[in-house]
Amino acid sequence: MTNDLEPLEPAAAKQMYLDARSQELSDATLQSHHYRLKQFVQWCEDEAIDNMNTFSGRDIHRYRVKRRNEDGLSNASMRGQLATLRVFLRFCASIDAVESGLDEKILLPTTTSEDARTESLSSERARQILAHLEKYHYARLEHVLLEVLWHTGLRIGAAVSLDVDDYDSEERFFQLVHRPEQGTSLKNGKESERYIALSERVCGVLDDWLKVNHPRTIDKYGRKPLFATRQSRLSRNRGRTISYQYTRPCVYDSTCPHDRDIDECDARPSPRAYACPSSLSPHPIRRGAITYYLQQDTPERVVSDRMDVGTDVLDRHYDQRTEREKLRQRRRYLPEDERE
Repeated sequence: MTNDLEPLEPAAAKQMYLDARSQELSDATLQSHHYRLKQFVQWCEDEAIDNMNTFSGRDIHRYRVKRRNEDGLSNASMRGQLATLRVFLRFCASIDAVESGLDEKILLPTTTSEDARTESLSSERARQILAHLEKYHYARLEHVLLEVLWHTGLRIGAAVSLDVDDYDSEERFFQLVHRPEQGTSLKNGKESERYIALSERVCGVLDDWLKVNHPRTIDKYGRKPLFATRQSRLSRNRGRTISYQYTRPCVYDSTCPHDRDIDECDARPSPRAYACPSSLSPHPIRRGAITYYLQQDTPERVVSDRMDVGTDVLDRHYDQRTEREKLRQRRRYLPEDERE
């Protein structure tokens, strides 16, 4: 540390960084940086690091070990976490909060296409989670959100952008609309606008949510969000928290695959559900949903249009079918006398 540094708390540094980048990053990317740095700030608090001036290369190493070993992040997730931290530390150096060059001590793990496809919600787990929610939290916010995420494969940002008026119960569909001027943008802008067909069962859950439990919240633009708390439209971060909370095995199966004492586990409180190695964010739910549709012989073009993902990206980052599964499915499209 040099005498030129000026004291700055991690939480304050995080907010300054997000403010500085708010005009150059998309809403989705900014939310992603917020989430990653929120976990970093929490770690700093746990480690009694209250001044960025004291943050060092050894602290980088300890944080990396914690995220890898205790939180069980994959290479792809680690790369994203550390890439954001590196940019953050570069910003901190520019405002004299950390030593210049500290960001260069962060080495990003290499990733492959397989690394990018490791985290995914299986159809069996999805059934267990949704059965638990249907039994104990029927037609409540957490139930209806996870039902929709699994059924549609929507990104969390697209899901929370939906209004009540974007849902047609009789015709059974959602209409996705890009509304950046009102705080609900879609990842690919106007190109992400589309209609999404819904099943009768999912519509039944949505109808009961709207009739019984929807808080009738109106946002600051006079819109009625489909997914809402009593205070506001459901945020991406709150949506992620719900996902982490209900994908923990101890919640839906009353068991822990990590041999932890469930009552004493530090991931037991809902705000710290992300600390469970088995908990999943909304994106692995999306990846699992896409894989499930493909396994059910849904044509790739249909999946691509429904999930708003290019076929090349679909194949590289989302499709988790084995090569044998693909072979068996392709064989079904051959003329009968050519299948042998």
